[in-house]
Amino acid sequence: MEALIRLTGITRFFGQFCAVRNLSLELMPGEILGLLGPNGAGKSTTMRILSGCLRASQGSVEVNGFDLFKEPLLAKRSIGYLPETPPLYPELTVDEYLGFCARLRAVKRSETVAALDRAKSLCGLEKTGSRLIRNLSKGFQQRVGIAQAIIHNPRVIILDEPTNGLDPNQIIEIRQLIRTLGERHGVILSTHILPEVQSVCDRVLILKNGRLVYTEYLVQMNDSENNAVRIRLDQSSEEAAVADLEGVAGVTALGNNRFSIRLDTGCSIPALVKQIVQRDWGLLELVSEHQNLEQIFYRLTTTEENDS
Repeated sequence: MEALIRLTGITRFFGQFCAVRNLSLELMPGEILGLLGPNGAGKSTTMRILSGCLRASQGSVEVNGFDLFKEPLLAKRSIGYLPETPPLYPELTVDEYLGFCARLRAVKRSETVAALDRAKSLCGLEKTGSRLIRNLSKGFQQRVGIAQAIIHNPRVIILDEPTNGLDPNQIIEIRQLIRTLGERHGVILSTHILPEVQSVCDRVLILKNGRLVYTEYLVQMNDSENNAVRIRLDQSSEEAAVADLEGVAGVTALGNNRFSIRLDTGCSIPALVKQIVQRDWGLLELVSEHQNLEQIFYRLTTTEENDS
């Protein structure tokens, strides 16, 4: 199965300030990926790069097989984007606005009515077509924002803080909508709300100071049988070399000689340590990652260990 998005070594500078540093990620078909991080972690910058609204200083982005920087028009055909502030025209009706968005997205005139009906049906907007956007509640305006992102039936949907400012009932409705979209599209969801990620996402990535500091599948994180550790080495080592250790079921490089390791059921932590010592890699740190998302997020985003 080919990745819908493959982001490799992305770095973005604003003057001397590095907002995102050497970030890599993949999004698979039918996957909802949650991008977490405190304020200033680089989430919105990453989303703007992924959507093609901002060019990276270094690195590459492939969307549905097309290079986003070299073939932007072809790549962007597969992207639907909802920024943190929905790009709405409040003086238009819902149908007028979505029809305008369909034209911007080069939806064929003969297919526009079907595209509007599909987007409104998915977003629960069937009865709002003739209403002015300014007269809709905040929750329904957010639905219209999502509808414009899917009007051209993209393979990838990028949502930046989609429940920001909504009341509890509206939040529940939007989360259910995101789960529905995840059945047909690949979805990247940027948020700082942990329950949001836990309720809708398949996998979570945590950013701090523009760096990836954690990635894991929610089902593995919640599995009581899961045996995972995070290590930091003194000697530089490749991800493939760590993955070749006996008893390692999976490994993710976190940068600065740090790795998140998922162990097979039969592999103990002492056995892992013994192998690392035998290879003379210099084990500087080993921390159990059998914690809930809130504990992991707090530990990774309130300590200084990832800043160097």
